[in-house]
Amino acid sequence: MAGASYGSMLSRLASEDPDRVAIVCDDQPVTRGELERKANRLAHDFAERGVGIGDRVSLVLPNGLPLITAMFACWKLGAVPNPLSDRMPEAELAEVLSRAEPRLVMGGTLLAADGDSPLPAAHEPDSRFSDAPLPERISPHERALASGGSTGLPKLIIPSAEAFYDPERASPFFRPRRCALVPGPVHHAAPFSACFQAVFSGATVILMSRFDASQFLELVELHRVDRVTLVPTMMLRILRLPEEERLGRDVSSLEFVISGGAPMPPWLMREWIEWLGPDVMHEVFGPSERIGGTHITGREWLEHPGSVGRPIGGARIRIKDDQGRLLLPGEDGEIWMLPEGGPGSTYHYVGGRAQVDSEGWESVGDMGHLDEDGYLYLADRKSDMILCGGRNVYPAEVEAAIEAHPEVQSSAVIGLPDEDLGQRIHAIVEVTGPLTLDELRSWLDDRLVRYKHPATLECVNHRLRDDAGKSRRARLREERVDPFGPPDAVDPKASPDK
Repeated sequence: MAGASYGSMLSRLASEDPDRVAIVCDDQPVTRGELERKANRLAHDFAERGVGIGDRVSLVLPNGLPLITAMFACWKLGAVPNPLSDRMPEAELAEVLSRAEPRLVMGGTLLAADGDSPLPAAHEPDSRFSDAPLPERISPHERALASGGSTGLPKLIIPSAEAFYDPERASPFFRPRRCALVPGPVHHAAPFSACFQAVFSGATVILMSRFDASQFLELVELHRVDRVTLVPTMMLRILRLPEEERLGRDVSSLEFVISGGAPMPPWLMREWIEWLGPDVMHEVFGPSERIGGTHITGREWLEHPGSVGRPIGGARIRIKDDQGRLLLPGEDGEIWMLPEGGPGSTYHYVGGRAQVDSEGWESVGDMGHLDEDGYLYLADRKSDMILCGGRNVYPAEVEAAIEAHPEVQSSAVIGLPDEDLGQRIHAIVEVTGPLTLDELRSWLDDRLVRYKHPATLECVNHRLRDDAGKSRRARLREERVDPFGPPDAVDPKASPDK
């Protein structure tokens, strides 16, 4: 099958089998033919509002059929969709829109670049607009995703790739045989690819409007899902379900489960391998900039526990210290990548600047090390590292140990100012039952060296990570340093053993 633009791929699929279900969201199915007609009508509507080739359209919409329809409407005009979280704080959204300079905004309350009011999230095009196909147009960039809000001012990541689907070059990670389940928000890179690559391959996509662990298992069983992409937070919530509920669901249809998006606690990966088997489980790593990535199978993982795999796609990886010196296997440092096509071949930023060394290798601030066999192990983001008493502490390592506790649903570990230590380790923990600092530190005794133990604890009953498994540690720090932020944690004068 020859390739085609994203918009034309939908037209082709609708022509081949118009009655086949393309997307199901919240028990509402839409067939290929229905999606094609809805997207065409909305594209004609967008065109009358001035949207054309290369224009950005900001879509402040939750996961759902309106978002999917609007994305296809953009591609049919050769425009670039800019999907954004509908729960993004207004100040951050304003920063993103100022960089995106969209021709049109749909959803939210903020204006487009030309001052036009946004279309309502529930906007339906007038019946006077045709649902006939449009001439083929190819968007110069398949998407414009927002990033960077957790570490600084938001920026847009604009891929070099056009919105053109070539089945011969499609990613093997997002190619289901029958049905894919997408539990994450489409405004993040992995769920975006998992959703649309599955549609283009001819499969049905089950899109969750918002992740729920019980509903996830129900959907896998109901739709006989064979492929799914998860983040560790989702995997933890599924594992925390009552065992009779988790094991009572038929998930035997699953053939390919991918984890990514955040560091995976080794104990959690091992539990999933024991549950579903090593041939089902996979882990991937790679930034949205597509400068490089890794992959590991469940069987490889058992031989290299904790690794995210070896480089794929022709990219190269090396580890350097703060002085730019190459590090030996086993030594933690900053992860630098070079894509197969060379420097600058995969993306560009709008509102940000790439971190590039003198040879064109790039870093997005991730830390880790390689082993003797070239397998990569993640540590954490450089910007989140805590310097406590002269020692480097990676929050992800502490969070992984905390989240093994049966009363913990999620956690965020941050460094707060401390006159003696420079920074003290502060744990914010979402719990299902009572938990004291002494109890937590006793739990960690067999899991972490003492200097990595939290000095203070704050228990909450709300989620600390978004639907993509991301935690905003920078924002959590700012809120707790700000005198008008949340109250300080219990036992603020406690300090870890030296």
